[in-house]
Amino acid sequence: MKKVDQDLYKRASINDLILFCINSLNSKKDKCTFEKLIKECYAFFPQVFGFQSLKKWPDSRKLDRPLRTLRRRKLIKGNPKALFSLTSLGKKKAEEVSKTFGQRKLL
Repeated sequence: MKKVDQDLYKRASINDLILFCINSLNSKKDKCTFEKLIKECYAFFPQVFGFQSLKKWPDSRKLDRPLRTLRRRKLIKGNPKALFSLTSLGKKKAEEVSKTFGQRKLL
């Protein structure tokens, strides 16, 4: 897995980071379950998705409101009990975020 430059992702919104990670899982033909999304978000962006006091552990609560916001904005479909996927608008936004990070293809 390729790491993203910390300075780049600190300027991105948490919603954009989540879209990036859903797209990453989809590009690997992996099912985007809530658990895999937590892992992917933390692997790419540990400073954002780690616990405040224990940065070496992912904090799943940091995905709750952003996921609802992304659904309301019609950028994603799904829920924590099922799978998450990008809508066509969400895919376009995720690709823009990926280009911002300087990555053509997610690994």
